[in-house]
Amino acid sequence: MKRKPPYSPAEVARLKELDRTVVWHPFTQMKEYSSEGAPIIAAGEGCYLTDIEGKRYLDGVSSLWVTVHGHRVPAIDQAIIEQLHQIAHSTLLGLGNVPAILLAEKLVAITPPGLEHVFYSDNGSTGVEIALKIAFQYWQNTGHPEKKRFLSFYNAYHGDTLGAVGVGGIELFHHIYGPLVVHSLKAPSAYCYRCPYGHPGKDTCNRECFAAVAQLVEAHAPELAAVIVEPVIQAAAGMLVWPEGFLGHLRQLCDTYGVLLIADEVATGFGRTGKMFACEHEGVSPDLLVVAKGITGGYLPLAATLATRKIYEAFYADYAELKTFFHGHTYTGNPLACAAALANLRLFEEEAVLNRLQPKIKLLQTLLEDFRELAAVGDVRQAGFMVGIELVCDKKTREPYPLARRTGHRVIRKAREKGVIIRPLGDVVVLMPPLAISDEELRTLCAVVAASIEEAVA
Repeated sequence: MKRKPPYSPAEVARLKELDRTVVWHPFTQMKEYSSEGAPIIAAGEGCYLTDIEGKRYLDGVSSLWVTVHGHRVPAIDQAIIEQLHQIAHSTLLGLGNVPAILLAEKLVAITPPGLEHVFYSDNGSTGVEIALKIAFQYWQNTGHPEKKRFLSFYNAYHGDTLGAVGVGGIELFHHIYGPLVVHSLKAPSAYCYRCPYGHPGKDTCNRECFAAVAQLVEAHAPELAAVIVEPVIQAAAGMLVWPEGFLGHLRQLCDTYGVLLIADEVATGFGRTGKMFACEHEGVSPDLLVVAKGITGGYLPLAATLATRKIYEAFYADYAELKTFFHGHTYTGNPLACAAALANLRLFEEEAVLNRLQPKIKLLQTLLEDFRELAAVGDVRQAGFMVGIELVCDKKTREPYPLARRTGHRVIRKAREKGVIIRPLGDVVVLMPPLAISDEELRTLCAVVAASIEEAVA
């Protein structure tokens, strides 16, 4: 039955009880959740969400980093409706479909040069799994069975399926699954605020992280299939920004030592860093590129793994050679999702989204300067519209708050009371609003979050 908020008191009570007792929420301790009265979202419009009781919230994290043009975008709504009049789903196993073909053409045109072939899936984790399996099999197909290891980075997050966990590097998320996964080699990440080499700031940086990864690649090149990296910024790690030049350094290392480079742009793609893809900041073309999240503008699950011609041709053979990539998903290349993605990409062009985004990135940068004056803020990190605000209990020593205090979570609950939805990564408060957010809404977002930090740590 179609309803619009607010729902009746009886419906509200029933839905809240079911949400507490039947739904198991991701990345959520249900014992805590069941007592906190979190909103249940029923509708959205523009950059706002509305819950079942009729309260509106500014969507400060793009509904987990996916919403681009806002909610209920007429052009994307219409594209989905028109596709529904044709067909909702048809398998891509052994058949084609029109939206998947047209979207592949578009993705090849807008991604970094050299990426010519598109393999679809339905989320970032599966897109990464595909990239890992393609990289592994590429070397098997080309007569190098010894090249079967991966190099990734501490603090990396590439998803929650087992292959993606194997190249992940966030202890809190991944340690319990250690016995289940094939572990990658790990290189230091650039957590500059807590530099693993002991440098207090960028002014004293000797770029040891550049040398460390170079040593690892050189030492393990004969067994390395690929290096996987989140370009420009490690998102789920707490918005850790790589030093300028690091991605280009990786590309050069991979070329020198015969190793594939996988760019995980699940979070950074489709304008989040100020360019369509983060790799563009350093003019890098990876061998494999994974995109998801913003690909449909936040409408439907879809991911794509793009590969170079060289990689594709290693699988292109007579069936008897058994070089086929035996991988696929039921909803691979779903026509509805691909139609939404095509409409999303048309809006990028028609509304000059990236050009209009640049002044908003500068405004956000200006607004973030005020956070640096807050007693509980140790570091503020930004790459375009991706922001991490790290909270500390002692600014001078950089001592973190005790884990049990749940300081980041306290901040988001305060913000929610004030009509803003955000989500932390531990004690790093994340801001990643829709690219369509207005200047006024951006100011509101920052003002509410700053006030919420002060109240949460008082």
